[in-house]
Amino acid sequence: MPIELPEEFLHRMQDLLKGEFDDFVAIYKQTPPTGLRVNALKIEPEKFEEISPWQLSPVPWSPSGFLLHGDERPGKHPYHAAGLYYLQEPSAMAVAELMKPKPGERILDLAAAPGGKATHLAALMKNSGFLLANDMNPRRVRYLINNFERWGVSNISITQERPHRLAKHFGASFDRVLLDAPCSGEGMFRKDPSAVQMWSQKLVRTSAERQINLMATAAKLVRPGGLLVYTTCTFNPDENEAVVSVFNKSHHDFELIKLPKLEGFSPGQSTWIENGNEVLNRAVRIWPHKSVGEGHFIAVFHKTDGEDRRIPAWKPQDLVKKDRKLVDDFWQKHMTGPIPMEWRFSLQGNRVYLIHDDTPDLRGLHVLHWGVWLGTLKKARFEPAHPMIMTLPEEMFREVLNLGSDSEDARAYLRAETLDAPGPAGWIRVCVDGYPLGWGKRVGDRIKSHSPRWLRNIY
Repeated sequence: MPIELPEEFLHRMQDLLKGEFDDFVAIYKQTPPTGLRVNALKIEPEKFEEISPWQLSPVPWSPSGFLLHGDERPGKHPYHAAGLYYLQEPSAMAVAELMKPKPGERILDLAAAPGGKATHLAALMKNSGFLLANDMNPRRVRYLINNFERWGVSNISITQERPHRLAKHFGASFDRVLLDAPCSGEGMFRKDPSAVQMWSQKLVRTSAERQINLMATAAKLVRPGGLLVYTTCTFNPDENEAVVSVFNKSHHDFELIKLPKLEGFSPGQSTWIENGNEVLNRAVRIWPHKSVGEGHFIAVFHKTDGEDRRIPAWKPQDLVKKDRKLVDDFWQKHMTGPIPMEWRFSLQGNRVYLIHDDTPDLRGLHVLHWGVWLGTLKKARFEPAHPMIMTLPEEMFREVLNLGSDSEDARAYLRAETLDAPGPAGWIRVCVDGYPLGWGKRVGDRIKSHSPRWLRNIY
């Protein structure tokens, strides 16, 4: 069905693109590509290509990114539930690649929901360092949590906080800060019809004002030598080059970095705003009529000076004796080997978390996940949680049921149906082709599915 684009939007794009305008408009008569990014924490991209049920072709700027060809529904495949990939717009994959997180760094994704760029950062970090994924929107942050629960990350915490409170709590303590700024969404018109309905010149103006304020706050969180990455999914120069220009003129301790000209990348456009400096051309634009992705804008700043306020790692108090015994009892019955001595546990409410070594003190913030949620203490027992089975390696589980990806049993498990599978009673790790799907509990000759409720709704 053809997309009816706003007239004001078309007039402005014609003024900006001139001879390219016809090619740009023609894109909206084509079906947008589907992007799939492999989770390198669980499987190498080359290996996934071998087992993929679909035809794939590479995304030029991301070694783990692919275009999916055909009309299949990859969001309903068991591999998706196992966290082997994230369905992500191809242009969005460029952001984490340009951030290039290094082992041991502390990274902040300031507006992380639903989790596309944050899960990409997590995969590139290889569970080294610390990743804080934050979002203010209560509804969207639930998707962020769900995506990370299946992703299998051990070095992440998730918060729902206002950026100024994070800046007050942490100060200049992050090596890299990503601001995926709320915007008018022009670059997503082809994939999201609701963005067309919501668009207006007023939305562009209010978005730009908000972006300028968010950039100023995000800058306070970057330590000297660190990077601040600003990105939007809009074409509008008022929200792209103009916002970067304001920040560049007001923050002399930051330098705009010239980004590499990879296949499909175009430079920022300094001539599209009033008094635009040529330095703005160091940013990157991704256009749907020039690349395999939708509209995206990316600018990367290097912080050259300022105070370094790196908060030390947090050492939470260990579980009290009676709570630790419940965890130990579960471990002895259902897991193999002793609990690693280097693991640090934290009890938050009735939830037991595994805290990564480099996690800073988060107390005082609205924390939704402190680390890896291992399980919940319920009266006189410990009940394991979904992230535990998705994060810990297979060799740590005593009982494993492996289902085939093409079997009806795998989908039945995800729908929370009971499976016939004789064996020892108790908790069991349910997998698809060797990759974890979730917990099951065997009683007699049957296994009751303990797939999370949010996952059951998909299947």
